[in-house]
Amino acid sequence: MEIVYVYVKKRSEFGRQCNFSDRPAETNVDIQPDPSQATNFIERDPIDAAIQCASDMSEHEVNTERFEMENEGVNHLEGGWPKDVNPLEMEQTIRFRKKVEKDENYVNTIIQLGSLMEHCIKQNNAINIYEEYFDEEETADVADEPPSAKTINVFRDPNVIKRTATHLSWHPDGSKKLAVAYSSLEFQRSSKDMSYESYIWDLENPNRPDLVLRPSSPLVSLEYNPKDSHILVGGCYNGQIAYWDTRKGGQPVELSTVEFSHRDPVYGMIWLQSKTGTECFSASTDGQVLWWDIRKLTEPTETLVMDISRKGVLENALGAIALEFEPTMVCDEPLFSLRLQDNGRFIGCGSKLGTVTLLEVSSGLCTLQRNEKNLATAMFERETKREKILEARHREMRLKERTKAEGKEEDVKVETEEEKPEEQLARVQKEFFEIIEAEIRRKERAAKLSRAQEKEVTDENEDEDLYKEE
Repeated sequence: MEIVYVYVKKRSEFGRQCNFSDRPAETNVDIQPDPSQATNFIERDPIDAAIQCASDMSEHEVNTERFEMENEGVNHLEGGWPKDVNPLEMEQTIRFRKKVEKDENYVNTIIQLGSLMEHCIKQNNAINIYEEYFDEEETADVADEPPSAKTINVFRDPNVIKRTATHLSWHPDGSKKLAVAYSSLEFQRSSKDMSYESYIWDLENPNRPDLVLRPSSPLVSLEYNPKDSHILVGGCYNGQIAYWDTRKGGQPVELSTVEFSHRDPVYGMIWLQSKTGTECFSASTDGQVLWWDIRKLTEPTETLVMDISRKGVLENALGAIALEFEPTMVCDEPLFSLRLQDNGRFIGCGSKLGTVTLLEVSSGLCTLQRNEKNLATAMFERETKREKILEARHREMRLKERTKAEGKEEDVKVETEEEKPEEQLARVQKEFFEIIEAEIRRKERAAKLSRAQEKEVTDENEDEDLYKEE
């Protein structure tokens, strides 16, 4: 049962009704000045008053939302086959091809297309469309500009707890994507809430990763397969090896077993130049280099223990770690990884806090100048000759020292004290400048002698002319 109580109030108890209307202004009260207040008035002279003869304006700011882009793709399978033919069955496709090849319409079509193709081939044989007409012309030199690098994009770790960008890998086809491995390498300092994810970034969309890789342990290294751009292999912090197929999502396709993996973080992963394109090897600080085939990651195909005594003792093995650092570049954080694009135009730098900076270098740093290769080769050859001369010099001095120590050097009294590199460089510089000064003095003496001979000839001619006049 609903209880309702209605309050009733008369209209007269609401007060006077307000009636608003438009009407001109009128004076209701006029207050006259008080003459007694004139004695308190103080005259001020001069009076400065500033006025602004401009209309009033208002300013409004709006922070718009960032535009996010999404890339979507479709994998197209082989089509054009009849419904009763399965394109995955090789026997059915071969049988259907043989049936089509025996068709009269197919033969006539191939003959017609063959005549057209023959005409095009004859044209290509008659005229070289790729002929260079200006081979002898020298290419224009690149404008001299100071070496520089500008920041294009910055890819930040989207997680709240920042991690180190431990490794970078460029996409092999066009380098339009960058795979970044994220991990915390500070032992026992990683938080429980730290993410294990690594990302593949699209260079044109720094707002969101193109693909999220979800390993069982944080990735320390990550590499694209140069023969198949959809395949990546990564080394985990717990020593395991995993590989991904980007067409199948962010979960690893296969993972190595713990008992046959590394015992320390995998700091290096490199693909091998094999026919199958599925072989790679990994290196870690546990002193092992393991060879893998991603078709079977249960155990490595080959193992190398980095024991310098060549006894294969794992306890005496040396750990392997690779670190690239460029101290002259774009960053407020320590750089941990650096990767150069294949054409040398872009450089990716990964910092300790997970920020990946993309740099575009100037044309003077990535474009080959004229005679640059010859000049570099000449410089290397000159330095090689210099090293050989210094080695021969040191070998000779050591031989003389050994001969003197054995008492066999009797007649040869040559200073055999081995010089330090700094002392030898100073001595060579001193000899070089002494030779130059001697040459300058020789030229000066030759010039004085020539002037003296000219003066003698001139004096003899003047005496002869005087004698004739007399």
